[in-house]
Amino acid sequence: MQPNMIHSYEKGKEQRGLIAPSAKPLAPRVALLANHLMALSRPSTKHFVRIKKIVYLLVVFSYLFSACSKEFLEKVPESTVTTGNFYKTEAQFEQALVGAYAAVRSVKGSIAAWTMAEMRADNTFYEYNVNNRGLAYQQREDIDGFLDDNANDLISGYYNSSYVGIARANSILGAIAVSELNQEVVNRFVGEAKFIRALLYFDLVRFYGGVPLYLEAVTSAESAYIPRSTVEQTYAAIEADLSDAVAKLSSTSFPQNGRASKGAARTLLGDVYLAQKKYDLAEAEFLSVTQLGYDLLPNYASVYELSNKNSRESIFELQFQQGNQGQQSNFLYPFLPLAEDVSLITGITSQNRQGGGWNIPTQEFIESYETGDERLDASIAVAEGTGPIGSMIIESVKSPVGYTTTAGKRSYAFIKKYLHQHSLENNTDDDFPVYRYAEVLLSLAETLNEQNRSGEALPYLNKVRRRAGLGDIGELDKTLLRDIIAHERRVELAFENKRWTDLLRTGKALEVMQQNGVYLKLRFNNLLPQSYQVTAQKLVYAIPQREVLIGGLAQNPGYE
Repeated sequence: MQPNMIHSYEKGKEQRGLIAPSAKPLAPRVALLANHLMALSRPSTKHFVRIKKIVYLLVVFSYLFSACSKEFLEKVPESTVTTGNFYKTEAQFEQALVGAYAAVRSVKGSIAAWTMAEMRADNTFYEYNVNNRGLAYQQREDIDGFLDDNANDLISGYYNSSYVGIARANSILGAIAVSELNQEVVNRFVGEAKFIRALLYFDLVRFYGGVPLYLEAVTSAESAYIPRSTVEQTYAAIEADLSDAVAKLSSTSFPQNGRASKGAARTLLGDVYLAQKKYDLAEAEFLSVTQLGYDLLPNYASVYELSNKNSRESIFELQFQQGNQGQQSNFLYPFLPLAEDVSLITGITSQNRQGGGWNIPTQEFIESYETGDERLDASIAVAEGTGPIGSMIIESVKSPVGYTTTAGKRSYAFIKKYLHQHSLENNTDDDFPVYRYAEVLLSLAETLNEQNRSGEALPYLNKVRRRAGLGDIGELDKTLLRDIIAHERRVELAFENKRWTDLLRTGKALEVMQQNGVYLKLRFNNLLPQSYQVTAQKLVYAIPQREVLIGGLAQNPGYE
């Protein structure tokens, strides 16, 4: 998926949210009014019920009114893009598919993504900026401190944005089933759309538990409101999508184009099996990926170089492009210190007065790297200087290896792996990794160890370690090796939004995060006493309260 392809879709905003071509679209003004009513911010429960009834009556009236004329229903305005004249050609399906990829990027490349999947865990923290206590920033802090509730906008936004991508995939799947395109083309569109849908549902089920399963385009008010499925039902739907995607997608070719391939689908399916502890099935998928031509790049730092986008190590990554097309990334900047001048870090004239101070590597995490691990210097750097939080004066940038803060100075560790040459502030060219081959190797090691085949796991683990400049592991005790593999994943996949879901999968989230809370409270006296009171209920996020009130969804325990 090329960034300019995403841009071409974003320019055609009138084509977003298309329903299946076989459906009769709602009257535009009725749909618009419904959207405005739904967008009201946090009214009372009674008001929400009233809104839902009004929307339903408007929809029913629209259908009854338009049904008076069959001819009116069947005519399609020739000068307007609608579901009646879209989804006819391969180019139109291509445009819709690019829109679905754009939705994935807006979800998994968002602030919510790294807040909910990385900062929630023990790798990173934030700077408490007493000068900026805005709600948006407090909600990020709440997620880190397990103080989030059912009104957190980041958590609601991730949920809702995921369903935008799912809706786009559903529209493609519904339309392609009645298209006249040749089977090879149909297979590609179906495979990619199902990969996208599965990827988004996989995050939803891990973050929120069982969720409503929309597997067809929503075409009526009745079909818009369905109950939550169970976790097991959600996983079954994901597995079915990915099994079909594996069968229909072509093998990976190099150089890659950023789209889903058979390798990406098998990797995701293996990860889905691993999350459910279906180790034998996960093993089969990961082993098959090792036969598809992927490999580790020789040097860890080079994995993230701009010249190595979509490399042989990359299995699936979010595509970005710096410039004025609106396709740039900027996740580097929130990770930098708040400062009037960050040019010593970025290499260009740039400031970071508002957006920085987030996802900061903790000292505990920095100290967890083994001596000689080349990934530490490749992943993290330290800004040193003076001045209070919120207006640091950066005087130098140093390596974290063996670093101690100079007397009279203060230091700020930041994520370095996404720091590369760019010419405009907040306009970078870095892609964001979703799956890399190194993760496949470590996942394969985990599945083998969990099946009491520790000796077979070691070659895959040690291949990753050797690339990092470390010696081989020879441990054969299953329990000890489990912890070694978990640590290897922590440092290898640092800041790639894997740590929280790894803690969930391995059953370590409660233990690790309670310990992390004790550690942080000893270092930061601004933390509330009730923060980091991690319970089993906090292992999933709240279902957005609007969905509970309008859609009648059951809320997760502890968030009522």
